[in-house]
Amino acid sequence: MAERATKRIKVIGGGLAGPEAALQAARFGCEVDLYEMRPTRSTEAHQTSDFAELVCSNSLKSESENTAPWLLKQEMRRAGSILLAEADASAVPAGHALAVDRVEFSKRVAERIAAEPRITVHREEVTRLDENDPNTITILASGPLTSSALAAELQRLTGSDYLAFYDSISPIVDASTINMDRVFFAARYDKGTADYINCPFTKEEYETFLDALIAAEAVPAKEWEQIPSQATDLGAPGLDSETWVSSESKGSQPTPEKLQYFEGCLPIEETARRGRDTLRFGPMKPVGLTDPKTGRWPYAVVQLRQENLRADSYNLVGFQNHLKFGEQNRVLKLIPGLEDATFLRYGQIHRNTYINAPTLLTETLQLRAHPSVMIAGQLSGVEGYTESIASGMLAGRYAAALAHGDAPTPAPRASANGSLTHYITHAEGKKFQPANITFDLLLPLEEELRKKIRDKKERHRIQCDRALSAWDEWLTSSS
Repeated sequence: MAERATKRIKVIGGGLAGPEAALQAARFGCEVDLYEMRPTRSTEAHQTSDFAELVCSNSLKSESENTAPWLLKQEMRRAGSILLAEADASAVPAGHALAVDRVEFSKRVAERIAAEPRITVHREEVTRLDENDPNTITILASGPLTSSALAAELQRLTGSDYLAFYDSISPIVDASTINMDRVFFAARYDKGTADYINCPFTKEEYETFLDALIAAEAVPAKEWEQIPSQATDLGAPGLDSETWVSSESKGSQPTPEKLQYFEGCLPIEETARRGRDTLRFGPMKPVGLTDPKTGRWPYAVVQLRQENLRADSYNLVGFQNHLKFGEQNRVLKLIPGLEDATFLRYGQIHRNTYINAPTLLTETLQLRAHPSVMIAGQLSGVEGYTESIASGMLAGRYAAALAHGDAPTPAPRASANGSLTHYITHAEGKKFQPANITFDLLLPLEEELRKKIRDKKERHRIQCDRALSAWDEWLTSSS
């Protein structure tokens, strides 16, 4: 694909998938128009107009060898993912995870885009999708906060098979205000370096915190957060009793309990309502964290992860919530070590939009009914920063092939990238929910081999070896 492409590529969205797709397409010789509506129009969750702004966390998950997130990133590195390279270059200590300095990461991505002569940046909102333009391939990567006008266009193209649900973001604390006498540094099971600050709870402290959390006042649902009354008439996937959060209404005002949350990103107050020990088996689990003062695991733990290279701020891992700011300040200060903490950002909630990919997308991320339009990132049904970048990487490569007049070859099913795409394009449409990369999505080992190899780590190693082999072969054949 060294010759000049015959079609331009239009990328909509400046988050993670969009810039990756644009940079990949440009790398393969395509002229790209990259559209981002911020700062002309902002969203409810973004704080800047920067490319690749990380909203919910600063972590791109595990770097432990032969884990599913590691495998996905290894494939991306071998394929030359540009945003992952910039994440590596702006990494901060995070034990066995890849976490980045958010500001540095966004800055580096912006510099890569500015340095690419084939990319033209447009700071304006896109409200129309021209699926019949013979000279353009469109990659829609507008993310979980797609504007209402663009969502309406997507509805027009897809027959309304999309669904809004709700994600939350975690608080950030000023590191200088943490009482270091009450906390300890450690990684779970001492795996990797001891980069996490751990706030240990006694049983009594945990019970006090839990009672305050459950009783805390939540932010009333805003109009933009509410499920539309006609949602069940839109053919939206997942609108059943299993998907909705089960809770009594507190009057006529919509409440957070009536909103729809992605199970992988539940607000802590909702988790707490599911049982008094639920948090201790979730974001506050103490397993593998030995308090040096007692020589034992605490009753519960809140972990803090470094936010930036200066180590002057930390985020509360898994502590996304939808409480009023004053309530957050009161309740979170019941965490040991945070009694006098200053919070640089409180938890928030935001709407997330994604399509019913199994009914709409091909394995090359093209709309079946409109193959010149592609969907990438969280809008396609992948969940997570790394997964969004990976989706953009594939979309950029596929779009480049189309722009050159070639038929794109899907990522191999045996690979992590191929398995993730296979899931979103082949799952059961009526119960489709977004997915992170897990071993459950990868091709299983043969039953005979599974019986022979009982050790799960060894089975995972074999799956990873097979995935990387298939991925390398695909890269060679599709370049």
